[in-house]
Order: sequence, then C-alpha cells, then structure tokens
Amino acid sequence: MTVPTTADFSLVFPPHPGWVRTAREAVRTSLRTARRDDLADIALLLTSEAVTNAVDACRGSGCAEPVTLYVEWRGPGTLRVLVHDAAPGLPAVHCLAADAESGRGLVLIAECAAEWGVCRYGPGPGKSVWFELGGLGEAARCLLRGV
Repeated sequence: MTVPTTADFSLVFPPHPGWVRTAREAVRTSLRTARRDDLADIALLLTSEAVTNAVDACRGSGCAEPVTLYVEWRGPGTLRVLVHDAAPGLPAVHCLAADAESGRGLVLIAECAAEWGVCRYGPGPGKSVWFELGGLGEAARCLLRGV
C-alpha cells in the first residue's frame, strides 16, 4: 500500500489533538457528499482513532512534522482513509485489559474495517495507517465482535 497519488481530498495539519475533530468533520462531509451516511458512525470513529494515534505518536517522539489525512472513494462505494505521520516506529495491535483506558485505536480499526494496514514510504521515519469501509456490515461486525 502506498500513499495515494490522487485523493478526493487531503488535509494537512499540525500534530495537535485539536485537529482530530476537524479531520473527523472532513470525513463526514465526504460521506454526506457521497450519500453514504450509513458509513458515518464507523468511519468517524476509525478516523478519530487513526488521527489520534498519529498525533500522539508525533507528540510522544517530539516530531513536529504535520499529519496528513487522505480520503478517497475507490470503486463503487468503498471509502479509503489514510493517515500519515512522520514519527518513528510502527504502531501495533495489542491485547489489552478490559479496563484499559487507552490503546484501543488499532484494535478498533482491525476489528471494524473491511481492510486496513500500516505501511512505510519514502526515506524518512514516517508511516501511514489506512482503512477501507464499503459494505453495510462494518458496524454490525463490530457489534457482533463486542468492539
């Protein structure tokens, strides 16, 4: 998976938690424009998790490079969201205690997205987390799995 060369839109912002809401609202606008409000709940949740992880990774490593959100519609009705940050290291899915208050971002993405992944590109330390949604069943699948 590489960073898209064409996206329906991208949003570049500093690694600050205040931008999570803006990223989520940009995805909401794309969903409304595409008349895919059925994907809104899960797409907004997963976008929040991916952007929060990127912001936290940057802030935790002292990285001041911007975070970039790419959103594109692939094929008939498949939404791809990709979040890139320049922080070193790769995120990983962890098994967490039931009462853990953080660390669920990639677990949610892994359980709820139709497809997802983490990739590196370019010469720097950065990475991207991406996910795809398209079917009507993503939210139901998450509920059935207890996520």
